[in-house]
Amino acid sequence: MLSRRRFAQAVVAATAGATVAGCSAQPAAAPMAAPATTGGNTSFAPLKQIDAGELSIGYAEAGPADGPVVVLLHGWPYDIHSYVDVAPRLAAAGYRVIVPFLRGYGPTRFLSKDTFRNGQQSAIAADIVALLDALKIEKAVFGGFDWGARTAVIIAALWPERCKALVSVSGYLVTNRETNKQPLSPTAELGWWYQYYFATERGILGYTKNRHDFNKLIWKIASPKWTFDDATYDRSAACFDNPDHVAIVIHNYRWRLSLAEGDPKLDALEQKLAQGPAVSVPTITIGSDFDGPNTDGKAYRSKFSGKYEHRVLNGIGHNVPQEAPEEFAKAVIDVDRF
Repeated sequence: MLSRRRFAQAVVAATAGATVAGCSAQPAAAPMAAPATTGGNTSFAPLKQIDAGELSIGYAEAGPADGPVVVLLHGWPYDIHSYVDVAPRLAAAGYRVIVPFLRGYGPTRFLSKDTFRNGQQSAIAADIVALLDALKIEKAVFGGFDWGARTAVIIAALWPERCKALVSVSGYLVTNRETNKQPLSPTAELGWWYQYYFATERGILGYTKNRHDFNKLIWKIASPKWTFDDATYDRSAACFDNPDHVAIVIHNYRWRLSLAEGDPKLDALEQKLAQGPAVSVPTITIGSDFDGPNTDGKAYRSKFSGKYEHRVLNGIGHNVPQEAPEEFAKAVIDVDRF
């Protein structure tokens, strides 16, 4: 989820890349030759796959099997490689680290061709709870940014018994569709350009045809000071070749703007989320340059009722775990010790 106000400030200056993705995501991760810009790790161990709820979920795992569990969640348009330098740090500290591909990304697949390709917030959260059940994990520390932060916050709010502690970039990102119906200033609305684009049939066609360059543009806008190279981007871009990726992304953003309906079986969860439930588990929120006026975290402080700390990372864009892996990993370890 990209901040409307901050996104608007950067969009005019960004330029799109011109490369074309040359591979598709596979159930196993292949070693990469070129190192990531922010660290020396370029891949995970071979990926694992497990049936969970509506999905067969592909995920990376690192660290001791009997260690305390950390679940790390990516957003759009990113993938598990946002954590390629975070996971080894946590594994070295004794954690069992689980990094799943969300629905519509990488090797994660729907078990039935007839399942509604639903991108609403509670569906993604339910996927991760189902993953915990499938892996027989009772409770975990959660960390996330963008869609991943929203998902982690929802789990902490609705299933606190499954969440030991939380690290959330950009704070409290639960979607309120009634609030989203209200217009913002013209400058702020500019930051939503991609959501309005996705609301059109032209947007579906354009994203289907140009998702590699489209998402590279989003990376540049969202993290203008991050000098990632083509190898770093292409490693993640492969996951956008998932056959359900476009459908999930389009539905996610249309649902937020009340232009698409969700799954009726999730109505009870959405009704709870519409009340803006507080998070009671220990939490560290992270603000970065991307968050603009909300960098200081004051706008959402009241949503966290348990032990709490807010950290600011200056010079860092939206993809905090990949741009600042040491700081993100430290936040996970610190919040677990609250």
